[in-house]
Amino acid sequence: MVKSIYERRLRELLLSAGITVGGTNPWDITVYDRRFYKRVITESHLGIGESYMDGWWECEALDEFFYRVLRARLDGKVSQLMRMLSNLAGFVVNLQKPSRSFAVGETHYNIGNDLYEAMLDRHMIYSCAYWREAETLDQAQENKLRLIFNKLRLRPGMRVLDIGCGWGGAARFAAKHYGVDVTGVTVSSEQKKKADELNTGLPVDIQLIGYRELQGTYDRIYSIGMFEHVGVKNYRAFFDITRSCLEDDGLLLLHTIGTRRSSSNTDKWTHKYIFPNSMLPSAKQIATASEGCLVIEDWHAFGNDYSRTLMAWHRNFERHWPELSRRYDERFYRMWRYYLLSAAGSFRARNVQLWQVLFSRNGITGDYHVDREWKTVQTIP
Repeated sequence: MVKSIYERRLRELLLSAGITVGGTNPWDITVYDRRFYKRVITESHLGIGESYMDGWWECEALDEFFYRVLRARLDGKVSQLMRMLSNLAGFVVNLQKPSRSFAVGETHYNIGNDLYEAMLDRHMIYSCAYWREAETLDQAQENKLRLIFNKLRLRPGMRVLDIGCGWGGAARFAAKHYGVDVTGVTVSSEQKKKADELNTGLPVDIQLIGYRELQGTYDRIYSIGMFEHVGVKNYRAFFDITRSCLEDDGLLLLHTIGTRRSSSNTDKWTHKYIFPNSMLPSAKQIATASEGCLVIEDWHAFGNDYSRTLMAWHRNFERHWPELSRRYDERFYRMWRYYLLSAAGSFRARNVQLWQVLFSRNGITGDYHVDREWKTVQTIP
């Protein structure tokens, strides 16, 4: 059978990354529909993701496939022109303007609490765990929470703001173990419903608002896995708002996915199916937007921990799929599997990173050392 120019080109690119079409390694792929080749070459991220959802190709270990693709920088060779056009749109249009701020809540976080309860840890933390000396997802997520709250040096009686509080697990942990009062904000009605349930009887107030509507002052602010929805045109506004909400000696902990290259939005498949209007910040963009507004006190990178976290979520998702399949169809299964495993491969390849950036409002005075300690935790009776 004569191979098209698209097939020849894509096979060559994959071979350069150690991937064989029809090979026997777990990361090799099997192609069931030859339209796959043209679709990937001409549509890049959207084409490869949708063709997987459509069942045009299969791979036993998608995470390892994407690790090799991204480590060999094949995405750049296929999608350079499309990325330039996509970035231009992001610079011209504010994809994260106020009228769009609730879109990601409605599209992604409101899918169904049953899905997230099945996939996540017992605290329902939907962000990178900290796997240092941890064997289970529950342990690793608690490590991450202690790491954040110890960096912030939480003390009983403090007023704390959680921007993008999810299902309220972090707020609950902070209130129970550190004796603080927490205000959490989310753009997802389903998250608020669950967060209110989980935090009954605790000094935790969950509000259904965007970050632009924040008021009041707080001793400490943290934002875990929310900054990816802010957008480059709004970074300065985010930091201005958090500064205005901090006491003079206040601290802000930003926990965010980051990218090694500055851009203005995400790839088309992720935008269409997973996180609409999202984008990953670069270190340059964070530093530039916060300059003159907040003081960077510490920058901690541990992106490979996110690969482990995503693999744990995938195992949970697969284990619970028999029950979930009563509500979600086969196309959703392939979409969600693709999302989790492609992201795991991306972190493993260091194509994207995970950062915790600690800011102060006016600069910390005196001798101050930020360590990586997660074990010490003050438990309030």
